Amino acid sequence: MFNILVLEDDELFANTLEDFLCEEGFSVDLAFDGEECLNLNYEKNYDLYIFDINVPKINGLDLLKQLRSAGDETPSIFLTSYKDKDTLHEGFLNGCDDYIKKPVDLDELILRIKALLKRNKKQFDIVELNSHLTFNPTTKRILDDNKDLNLPIKISELIELFIENRGSIVTKEMIISKLWNIDEDYSEGSIRVYINQVKKLLGKESIHNIKGIGYKIEF
Repeated sequence: MFNILVLEDDELFANTLEDFLCEEGFSVDLAFDGEECLNLNYEKNYDLYIFDINVPKINGLDLLKQLRSAGDETPSIFLTSYKDKDTLHEGFLNGCDDYIKKPVDLDELILRIKALLKRNKKQFDIVELNSHLTFNPTTKRILDDNKDLNLPIKISELIELFIENRGSIVTKEMIISKLWNIDEDYSEGSIRVYINQVKKLLGKESIHNIKGIGYKIEF
């Protein structure tokens, strides 16, 4: 399922968001200040950020600017009570993709989340990998004739990355960013192991090695 990191210092509202998004099929982590949010970001990869601006320790604007400076391009939505154009302008300059003014209409929020994820090539519909294998993008599970293969999460994430970039080259840098957190170690050997596991699953002819650059999938 898609992982969302929510930064919101109003605990009641944060819990409301968490309940609502979990009911919609998302996995949600909550942070109540900017430092806690940054720590969670180092521990886990996320598909979307939802940040309040006026929070303790590191405000949402500075936090997103810091993440963008580190090369983190995760889609982001600001929830804000600010109405002045200068603050909203700064938010977009710091790398936000969308914003919703408080009080938040949750139905509008879910529409904006799905639209933003789709613009970033996130899938919501079941993807057919071949005649008997399917990928469920919501649960990030691979099914063989509707039976869950219970594959390791890194295999599922690698297949998701290939699906999101069908027709394009997936670089080694993209794979590293997708499969490993900032503080995790990786090796060229581990990348090859995961690629070979996907080849075994989908067939050797499904993935082409683009020498010195990365890989391209066809299915």
